[in-house]
Amino acid sequence: MKKRVTLTFPRRAIQMPVTYRLAKDFNIAANIIRAQVAPNQVGKLVLELAGDIDQMEAALEWLRQQNIEVSLASREIVIDEQACVHCGLCTGVCPTQALTLHPETFQLQFTRSRCIVCEQCVAACPMDAIHTNF
Repeated sequence: MKKRVTLTFPRRAIQMPVTYRLAKDFNIAANIIRAQVAPNQVGKLVLELAGDIDQMEAALEWLRQQNIEVSLASREIVIDEQACVHCGLCTGVCPTQALTLHPETFQLQFTRSRCIVCEQCVAACPMDAIHTNF
């Protein structure tokens, strides 16, 4: 089973080795999608978790017991076809190649199943044609 979660850490928990504990104690693989962590500040971590469903629920409950806010990420990238000019700038920053230009027509193609919602394309788009949807 896979789940994408956003963890919000209180200041006192920022030093906790969360991904290590998830792997060691719950056999959950954690792929870090985005991290915004600094000493003595509230931190945010977007993870894609993979593992057994029962272990996943136990791991999420353990995180909550550590006063780490857990929210399931259900965002997705949305492309405004009317505003897109197919310049390809978004394809250069996409780490998973979910965004590509068709080799013959040079039209933007979006493979949603490859997208990890890292939002790098949102910042790269000069036309503001890409945004996230909750």
